Amino acid sequence: MGFVAKFLHSFNPSEPGFVFMWILLLTGVFCIAISIERMIYLFLKSGFKTELFIKDILKHIKKDGLAEAQKMCAKAGRMALAEVVKCGLDSAKLGADQIRNAIDEATLKVIPKLEKRTNYLATIGNVATLIGLMGTIYGLILSFAAVGKPGIDAAEKSTLLASGISAAMFTTLSGLMVAIPSIVIFSLFKAKTQKIIDEIDEYSLRLVNTLVEKSYKVQKFHISAAQLNEGVGLHVTKSNIKIFTDNKLVKEINI
Repeated sequence: MGFVAKFLHSFNPSEPGFVFMWILLLTGVFCIAISIERMIYLFLKSGFKTELFIKDILKHIKKDGLAEAQKMCAKAGRMALAEVVKCGLDSAKLGADQIRNAIDEATLKVIPKLEKRTNYLATIGNVATLIGLMGTIYGLILSFAAVGKPGIDAAEKSTLLASGISAAMFTTLSGLMVAIPSIVIFSLFKAKTQKIIDEIDEYSLRLVNTLVEKSYKVQKFHISAAQLNEGVGLHVTKSNIKIFTDNKLVKEINI
C-alpha cells in the first residue's frame, strides 16, 4: 500500500488514531474557510493605487472641489482608506477638532474589521500542533502497551507495534500539515492588515493637514486711522468677521 493510500486509510474507524485525524481534517477546513474569507475581505479593503487616490483627493480639496472628492470616496467602494477619508471630508466645514475627531473615530471603526478573525488562524496553527502531538502520544501508548502484553507471539506484537507507531506518525504529520500553512497565512494577513493601517494613518494625516490649512484663510485688510476713534470691536462668526469702532460697522470680512 502506498503512502497516500495509507494516509487516507488512517481516517478509517478501524485505525487506532482515526479520531485525531478527523479532528485535524475539520480544523483544516476551518483554516481554509477563514483564509478565503479574509483574503477576499482584505483584498477589497486594500484597494488599488491608494497613493494616486489620496493625491487626487487632496488636489480636489485644494481646488475647493469638496463635492468631487466625496464622489471619489463613494466610487471607491469598500476601500478602508476611502471610508476614513469620507468621514473627514464630511466634517471639513466643522473645524480642525471635528475633522480630527471624525477621522479618528472612523479609523477606530475600520481597524477591528480589518483584524477580525485573522487571529483565529494563529490559534488554529497552535491547536493543530497540539492535537497532532496528542495523537502521537496516544499512538505511542498503544505501541508500548502492545510490547508489554503477555502471551502474544512476536509477529503479532510487531503488527500491534507498527499500528501504534503508524497512528502516532500520521497524526503528527496531519497536525503539521494544518499548522504550518495556518501560521504562514496568518503572518501574511497580519502584514497585509498592518500595511492598510499604516496607509490610513499616513494619508489621513495628510488629509487633516490639508483640510485644516484650507479652513483657515488669512486675509489682509486696511483700515484708515480716520476710521479709528476710541476703540475697536470684533464680531466673529463662522462665516464672517465684523469690525466696529464706536459701535459703527467699518469693515466686514467674509471667511
